[in-house]
Amino acid sequence: MSVKRYLLDKIKKYGSIHLSLIDPEEIKNNEMLKDLINIVNRSGSHGIMVGGSTLYDKEMMDDTIKIIKSHTSLPVIIFPNDITSISQYADAIWFMSLLNSLNPYYISGAQMRAAPVIYKVGIEPLSLAYVIVGEGKTVGYMGYAHPIPYDEPMIVVGYCLAAEYMGFDFIYLEAGSGASRFVREDLVSLVKKYTSRTKLVVGGGIRSYEDAFRLSKAGADIIVTGTILEENPEVLVDIVRGVKDGGKYRLSDVQRTDR
Repeated sequence: MSVKRYLLDKIKKYGSIHLSLIDPEEIKNNEMLKDLINIVNRSGSHGIMVGGSTLYDKEMMDDTIKIIKSHTSLPVIIFPNDITSISQYADAIWFMSLLNSLNPYYISGAQMRAAPVIYKVGIEPLSLAYVIVGEGKTVGYMGYAHPIPYDEPMIVVGYCLAAEYMGFDFIYLEAGSGASRFVREDLVSLVKKYTSRTKLVVGGGIRSYEDAFRLSKAGADIIVTGTILEENPEVLVDIVRGVKDGGKYRLSDVQRTDR
């Protein structure tokens, strides 16, 4: 089964799903990595993303993914910051365009360079429109992004509609790793009101069951957490439970509407 099909099937079944993000640069040793994978497996998270905003060490990327693959059956998806992030050992890669970057390289230039490499190594590309909102944090700085203020929701909607019209399968609203505020649930609801086909991914600043539940209930199809996995990994169990509970609420709401 393709990773895209896997993700879509899980979203259909659970209403909302969770992906854990592991940054190889934050891993101190292999034992720490193995412990994190065990927690991810135990939490019920639906997949693992690997990448970081400043990672340029391909060997480190390869080694991290190989260890992850040897300790889990979950799909491993590369979360790239540049072409050096591409690894033949992953199952898929977010083939993403940072739509609100001020540098064309991050909109289409890096993608042009990466495409032949992805084709050669044979991993699955997942088309993703990346939109940075709020603080933006390191990823905003590294991607020359023009983060969209939370009080300008229709600008976010405009980017998301453009992404859907251009044919992207996924849209990622990113507040930035370690952001003090996660993407607001009213913004998530608004984007879902205007988009119908593209699946919505939300990440950045999500630290608790309540955060995850509110975003999942509001319409996030996929919720990503990374920093909390590094700082307090045991909380991941509660966050995944929040995602699933929010997904159940959405599914029950759909069933009530259909009656």
